[in-house]
Amino acid sequence: MRLGIHCEKLLEHQTKGYPQLAAGNSHHVILYSEAQPLCYVDNEDHDLTLLIKIDINWRGPVRSGDMLVLTPVPTGKCIPSMTRILHFQNHLWRSQNCYQAASLWHRHWLRRFSPDNIVILRPYSSQIQKDKLDMSRFPVENIRNFSIIAHVDHGKSTLADRLLELTGAIQKTKLNKQVLDKLQVERERGITVKAQTASLFYPSEGKTYLLNLIDTPGHVDFSYEVSRSLSACQGVILVVDANEGIQAQTVANFFLAFETQLSIIPVVNKIDLKNADPERVEKQIEKMFDIPKEECIRISAKLGTNVENVLREVISRIPPPSVQRSDPLKALVFDSAFDHYRGIVANIALFGGEICKGQKIVSSHTGKSYEVNEVGILTPNEQPAVKLYAGQVGYVIAGMKDVQEAQIGDTLYLQKHPVEPLPGFKSAKPMVFAGMYPVDQSDYSNLKNAIEKLTLNDSSVTVHQDSSAALGAGWRLGFLGLLHMEVFYQRLEQEYNASVILTAPTVPYKAILSSTKLIKEFGREEVTIVNPAQFPDKSQVSQYLEPMVLGTLITPEEHVGKIITLCQGRRAVQKSMVYIDDQRVLLKYLFPLNEIVVDFYDSLKFLSSGYASFDYEEAGYQQTDLIKMDILINGRPVEELTTIVHKEKAYSVGKAMCERLRDSIPRQLFEIAIQAAIGSKILARETVKAYRKNVLAKCYGGDITRKMKLLKRQAEGKKKMRKIGNVEVPKDVFIDVLKKQPSK
Repeated sequence: MRLGIHCEKLLEHQTKGYPQLAAGNSHHVILYSEAQPLCYVDNEDHDLTLLIKIDINWRGPVRSGDMLVLTPVPTGKCIPSMTRILHFQNHLWRSQNCYQAASLWHRHWLRRFSPDNIVILRPYSSQIQKDKLDMSRFPVENIRNFSIIAHVDHGKSTLADRLLELTGAIQKTKLNKQVLDKLQVERERGITVKAQTASLFYPSEGKTYLLNLIDTPGHVDFSYEVSRSLSACQGVILVVDANEGIQAQTVANFFLAFETQLSIIPVVNKIDLKNADPERVEKQIEKMFDIPKEECIRISAKLGTNVENVLREVISRIPPPSVQRSDPLKALVFDSAFDHYRGIVANIALFGGEICKGQKIVSSHTGKSYEVNEVGILTPNEQPAVKLYAGQVGYVIAGMKDVQEAQIGDTLYLQKHPVEPLPGFKSAKPMVFAGMYPVDQSDYSNLKNAIEKLTLNDSSVTVHQDSSAALGAGWRLGFLGLLHMEVFYQRLEQEYNASVILTAPTVPYKAILSSTKLIKEFGREEVTIVNPAQFPDKSQVSQYLEPMVLGTLITPEEHVGKIITLCQGRRAVQKSMVYIDDQRVLLKYLFPLNEIVVDFYDSLKFLSSGYASFDYEEAGYQQTDLIKMDILINGRPVEELTTIVHKEKAYSVGKAMCERLRDSIPRQLFEIAIQAAIGSKILARETVKAYRKNVLAKCYGGDITRKMKLLKRQAEGKKKMRKIGNVEVPKDVFIDVLKKQPSK
């Protein structure tokens, strides 16, 4: 769980909503260690922002809305005026019992902080909150379900923050930045990784509307999150940057919504920028998407300019869900997460009937029945409700303990009223594969549990068991792209404290077998290769096939020449070239997936000064000439660095990998030879020089033969050491060695 806090003085009126404080049964917590200051930042109020790390022995669940109270006197006494309250919001993170918090402090108060004086208060929880929301007051015609879609960095999350403020879901404060981005990796990278839901209450023309907002990712690697989110919606807000205009992912997201037959509200954001040109962007929208420019709404999500008009247009232009509450229960699971204390929390969209606590429901995927423990909505924090009704979006907790029980795309129905399952979702096809192994094999079961829980929250990852002679038992994981893989790896480390080795990424190749023996062994003529170590020899294969993608690039006109050269260097074939307006060009190329998966995006941004954008979609397989290239370290092949390359590019790829390995492997007392080889043929070599001890330091003149004897003995020792010495390859090197330098 990712949590965030800010602090303020505890006033008498602030205790009214906190039953534990009034009743005197606060939860006492003992700190393992003192708060450790990490950094200070001055703010406008001349307080200090202090990043602290608190290790607490607190076994109960800490939720958004809880308060951490630190007092300078023992907790048994009255709470003095110097007490600070830390309100848990969704800003920071939790890792087992370690909480990290950013809060406002005064220097003199910080010095008085004692690890013995800490209280956790719960102003709201399902156990003590008796007044649950009555969702029956929202008829179907007053419900609007919509998503915000856009290219990366066009302002989706900022617009979501302003909508939350306008509807009173969160207070207006300067601390509100990416409120719906709850993961630590989202905060660090400044991108949205997980689609997040928030239910908003908005009064308009004498009615109160229930607006269910879903904020979606913008990067192409997380497009599966967007497609799943749209299944629960009737409309979208398409955000376009007034400075950058239409980008590749804007086009992809538009057609995703268009094919789903959703109402589309175009919004031109960032009109407050100095170089903003909303009129040009509106013309692009009209030309590309055939939406009249008069329907575009100009806003500044950062300043809140004209944002309320967006809410009015959502009500007037997006239709209510087409459902009947008199029908039997039919709920679609479109997301889920694992909670250590409550089991699986499933996000659902109701397409019929109603659901409440105590009902017996059945999963159409597993056939198992469960009793509903809690239902509610996200505001954006969990808030229990008496019932959820058809047309609404919320969450359900039904005692599911196994991560395999809550499959995304599953249909839930009442035990007494079976129904036909909903279509669900088209399975995501992995585009990149990598091996994942525990650093220590004794951690295998813990890592297995962590991967299962994380894949519950990210169903686009595929997992198959694998093993390596060097690294032991592990898994071969499939991802939608390199960024997706890096984010998954980062989340494992941050959320589950997992220490893993991730091998070099590869794409799924195919081989048409010619060997009768192999055809009998595999049971088919065509095999898919996701592990380079299992690449069949050319003598047993009639042809190799590599995956192709149709790439869409949008770039300013002045960079077209450099980008065409880049694409040609990646074995791409141009399909079309269209001018969006007098400044921007849309290019379509057919790429081998292997050429774009690692570093193409970085090179594209480098050549276009960050102005070009890129998106791609599957385009089948194509015959090609492939070979397996091994990396040898001191003559020993490193299985994890084995890669499949096109024959024409073997030398350049091998040389680049050797150079990067040379820079990544730490020096030893002996010389390290790094070689790229195809079979017995060495393509490239780099050497990591040994540390040199000055064995002549004690020699002062005299016969040269004495010095030569010492140098010869040293050389023999290093030669022997090189034969028996083990070379440590840093675990983060497996991705870096495949990346090329941006083309100049």
